[in-house]
Amino acid sequence: MADLFSVHEDPASDRSRPLADRLRPKSLKEVTGQSHLTGPEGALTRMIGSGSLGSMIFWGPPGTGKTTVARLLANETNLAFEQISAIFSGVADLKKVFDMARARKMSGRQTLLFVDEIHRFNRAQQDSFLPVMEDGTIVLVGATTENPSFELNAALLSRARVLVFHPHDEASLAALLERAESHEGKTLPLTEEARASLVRMADGDGRAILTLAEEVWRAARDGEVFDAERVQQIVQRRAPVYDKSQDGHYNLISALHKSVRGSDPDAALYYLCRMFDAGEDPLYLGRRLVRMASEDIGLADPQALVICNAAKDAYDYQGSPEGELALAQACVYLATAPKSNAVYTAYKAAMRTAKENGSLVPPKHILNAPTKLMKGEGYGKGYAYDHDEPDAFSGQNYFPDALGRQTFYDPPERGFEREIRKRIDYWNKLRKERGEE
Repeated sequence: MADLFSVHEDPASDRSRPLADRLRPKSLKEVTGQSHLTGPEGALTRMIGSGSLGSMIFWGPPGTGKTTVARLLANETNLAFEQISAIFSGVADLKKVFDMARARKMSGRQTLLFVDEIHRFNRAQQDSFLPVMEDGTIVLVGATTENPSFELNAALLSRARVLVFHPHDEASLAALLERAESHEGKTLPLTEEARASLVRMADGDGRAILTLAEEVWRAARDGEVFDAERVQQIVQRRAPVYDKSQDGHYNLISALHKSVRGSDPDAALYYLCRMFDAGEDPLYLGRRLVRMASEDIGLADPQALVICNAAKDAYDYQGSPEGELALAQACVYLATAPKSNAVYTAYKAAMRTAKENGSLVPPKHILNAPTKLMKGEGYGKGYAYDHDEPDAFSGQNYFPDALGRQTFYDPPERGFEREIRKRIDYWNKLRKERGEE
């Protein structure tokens, strides 16, 4: 396993600096965990080999090396490095940086401007980068934890290449712990289970795993070894990387929905619990389960909607944590129910037809005629009361004459819709027979 960061022994190192800073890579070759970018065939390696850098957006979760890589890029291409944060900077700060970059350009040196949290700049501020990017005053490297497609101007994105930074996997984080132990000259006082727990707590964040390791060393007394439960008490568990209004939210709800649709109750429960654990509003999840009952189960199991509404009401009545079990029960019910999107498909087709065909008048024979004038116009004339017909079925046309009969709902041979299919086929048979008479 390759090292995440190479170890640089420095006896004069400032021990007050955080361990993550002391283990920071000194060249792009030392960065691992992002081999698709910095490896021998990586995108950044090829870009440097070409002799010029274009503007870039680094998109990825915290602790994956975005800032470090930006600094190393400037070093390896002999560009002046400037860094600002969108959280603390405004128009005046941008103007100052741009003016310095223009002066530097006149002396023959280009500037790499690293903008942390670039998505926090508003649209007008993002537009201010365009002229200095186009004339080569700066090479922009923006870092964001949010989806650039949603958060950045299209004009800015069209001038910059988006490079994705991946979370560190467990093997990479474990290797980083080994590097830290080598650098510090001591092992972490953890059982094997506690060590694995510490890696999971880091949640793919390289900086976090080193911070957690420092906390363990600070807390440990001579000869003390922590088990998994104790280490969680000592370092406190990091909250999962999850933003209820951004990608983390949408990724997990998508995974939950698709697991239910794919009839995998175990995966569905896992993602439901991930969202509970991250602090998602359980009533939001209840509403989504109700939606799934209609969209993906439908009339294949009519009880699905009833159970999901009952689960939502149960949570509303009991609150957390008792009510969450009702939502889990509904989730498993949906995942194990027969699946059908026939009603959902029929609804969309009917809505499309309604929108496309305007205000067509229903056939007169099914219109009420409460006045003599309406009776004189033929309203209600020829209407057959179905309960008085054989099989309680008249087979009349109910669509507007200008539209003609349409078929939207096509139930499959699954679950309760198997019975509905039989009914529809029987009615179609009667309709055809009576139409031929």
